[in-house]
Amino acid sequence: MPQTSNDLSAAIALTRFGLGARPGEMARVAADPRGWLLGQIRPGGADQPQGDPESAATRLQAFRAYQTERREMRRADGDAASDRDPVQIAARMLREGTAVDFLARARLAATTPAGFRERWALFWANHFTVSAVKLITATVAGPFEQEAIRPHVFGRFEDLLVASTAHPAMLLYLDQAQSVGPGSQAAAVLGRRRQAGRAGGGLNENLAREILELHTVGVDGGYSQADVTEFARALTGWSVGGLREAEDRQGQFVFRVATHEPGARTVMGRTYPAGEVRQAGAVLKDLAAHPATARHLARKIARHFVADDPPPALVSRLEAAWTATGGDLAAVARALVAAPEAWDPAPAKFKTPYEFLISSWRAIGGQPAAIEHLAPPLNALGQRPFSAPSPKGWDETAATWAAPDAVIKRMTWAQGFSAVVAGELDPDVVARDALGARLTDPVRTAVARAESREEALSILLMSPEFQRR
Repeated sequence: MPQTSNDLSAAIALTRFGLGARPGEMARVAADPRGWLLGQIRPGGADQPQGDPESAATRLQAFRAYQTERREMRRADGDAASDRDPVQIAARMLREGTAVDFLARARLAATTPAGFRERWALFWANHFTVSAVKLITATVAGPFEQEAIRPHVFGRFEDLLVASTAHPAMLLYLDQAQSVGPGSQAAAVLGRRRQAGRAGGGLNENLAREILELHTVGVDGGYSQADVTEFARALTGWSVGGLREAEDRQGQFVFRVATHEPGARTVMGRTYPAGEVRQAGAVLKDLAAHPATARHLARKIARHFVADDPPPALVSRLEAAWTATGGDLAAVARALVAAPEAWDPAPAKFKTPYEFLISSWRAIGGQPAAIEHLAPPLNALGQRPFSAPSPKGWDETAATWAAPDAVIKRMTWAQGFSAVVAGELDPDVVARDALGARLTDPVRTAVARAESREEALSILLMSPEFQRR
């Protein structure tokens, strides 16, 4: 592996491990690039976005109003809702709360001095995706990341897995809250409802399948459809408090004995005795410790940070650190920083739209002031806020984001962004601060020869050196 100077190592630390350099960061990080990264790994987890402290309570109130009014309208067979309808008003309040959460997250990313810590948190948030594709999950996508992901990203993977699985956002997103065991106490009631012609749920396998396929052992992890079904039965009872329950239980994790499938379960060759809520917890613990989980997650981390087709040696290093420590994510992060393959000077990753926008704000030392600075361009670039298209999360490969049409849209945004922010900026200084030792002579020359500050900044932002990390 080629040796790198501290200046180049600083550029790699800030642009590959982090989210891009802010003015003056290159010089500070060059003193000890690896030490700068290691210093961001801490037991307390990732930083929390500083949004409206009342937004969560407001969303809960709006959600209660939305559910209540919608139920009443269904009972009354009311007319189609208008813009003044309480349902529409509550729905709008909920979406606005989601916007507050996303803006706070982006402002943190644009200003944090700990870019590696933030990128590490965003990786895990994408791994355990909860998408705001429907109103009920839009209300909790931000709180899910803040409550289930960020506190645990440098702890034990088992704790992160349990926290994400049990969070109301995940239970609602993957329809676990309505899952009913076929042999449970509630099944007889459900059968009578079906006989009466009223809709009802049954066993739902979505969460069990995604935990196995995406969150732990991976699609090649050795599980079968029977394992999915058995795990889904173990998970029955894991639900969310509704409007008919005590106020302190509404929107919180609850275990419903009546919907839990009784009896022992066998998942991936292991038998779990009856134990109600503890049964699924025991399955999660074993999945977290499974060797296939270490392999699956090691490769995914390497692919996110280093290359779409990561070096096998890097994957092996991360897997070894995972296995040796029982899934200690701080140890895995330190192994990533220590791996020589992660410091290859060649930038092999193409930025996602979110990474592109955030690194652009960081390059000028700014931050988005309103959701309108983020949502429209991200929608146009194909990465709608908090709205990954599936439980797989956002794809991170160049093939997804580097198509000609997508690059043209980036150029359009870069030109508009530059026209607004270039002002009194010195593009030559911005280029040096943003790319450091990764700034090539062709880009330096193109920036210097541009006819205006706006054109120079656009050239920098659209350069291959800035688009890749």
